Amino acid sequence: MFERSIFGAAFAALVATSGFADTSLTTPDGVVSLAETPETVITFDVGALDTLTALGVDVAGLTEPLYVPALAALDDGTKPKIGSLFEPDFEQVFAIQPDLIIVGPRSASQMEALSDIAQTVNLSPFSDDLEQVVVTQTTELGALFGKEAEAEALVGELHSSLVELRGLTENAGKGLIVMTNGPKISVFGPESRFGWVHATLGVAPVLENVEAETHGEAISFEFLHDANPDWMIVFDRTSATGGDGPSANETLDNELVAQTTAMQTGQVIYVNPADFYIATSGVRSLQDTVNQFIEAYSANQ
Repeated sequence: MFERSIFGAAFAALVATSGFADTSLTTPDGVVSLAETPETVITFDVGALDTLTALGVDVAGLTEPLYVPALAALDDGTKPKIGSLFEPDFEQVFAIQPDLIIVGPRSASQMEALSDIAQTVNLSPFSDDLEQVVVTQTTELGALFGKEAEAEALVGELHSSLVELRGLTENAGKGLIVMTNGPKISVFGPESRFGWVHATLGVAPVLENVEAETHGEAISFEFLHDANPDWMIVFDRTSATGGDGPSANETLDNELVAQTTAMQTGQVIYVNPADFYIATSGVRSLQDTVNQFIEAYSANQ
C-alpha cells in the first residue's frame, strides 16, 4: 500500500501562511492573488461548483445544464442561467456583476473574454495528482470564503477514505477503465485524464500502454476479452452528458465481455458518471467516488 500525506502537508502549509492563502488560488499558470473576499461569485467549472457547495458558499448564477444530479437542488428557480460550460451568456454574466468568475477545463478558452467583466481564475487541475488538486482547491476556497473549518473537515474525511481505499486496492488485482459511449467502447490507461484511478485510488493497471486520447483508445469486445481485467471501472458517457443511446449495461452485455474475470467475479464498478466525468475535481464528487470504490472492494475481500 502507498500512502501520501498530501492532506497534512498541504493544509498545514496553507494554514501556516493564512494571510497568503486567504487571498490566493492555485491555477495551472501559478498562484493568482485576489484583492479581497468576493461577495458575488459564479463558476463555469462544475468541480469548483461542487466544492463551493460542499463548503456552503452560494453562487450567483448557474450553468445549464448542470449535469450533476447531486447539485440539482441548486436550480431552485432563484438563480439566473449564465450559459453552458462551453458558452457563457455574456449579457447575463455582466448583469450579475460578479466579483469573481471561475472557469475550468471546458470553459478555459473563454477566460480572456470573461476577464473583461470581472477577475477570472482558471481552476482547471494544476497537477495530474487529483488528490493534491482537490485538497488544495478545497483548502484555498475555504480560506478565501471564511470556511476554514468546513474545508478542514472535508479534506480530512477525504484523506482518511483514500488511505482506507488504498489498503483495499493493494494486491486486489488489476483494473481497466472502460468508457461506453452508446454502442462504442474505449479504455483509458495510467497516462490518461483518468490516470488518477491508478495513481490516487491505488488500482493497479492491467494495461500500461494505452493511447492517451481525450475520449480514450477505441477498442473491440475482443480486445476487452483478451485484456481480461480483474476489475472493470465503467463509466457511461452517454448518461453523463444526457445523450441518447444504449446504456453501459446494455453495451457490455456481450458474450466475450461476460467471459472476463471482472464480469465472472462481479468485480465491475459502474461509477456515477457525473461525478467521475463531469465534476471530477469537486471534493464532494471525489469523496462519493472513493466511497463507491470502498464499498465495491470491501464486498469482494
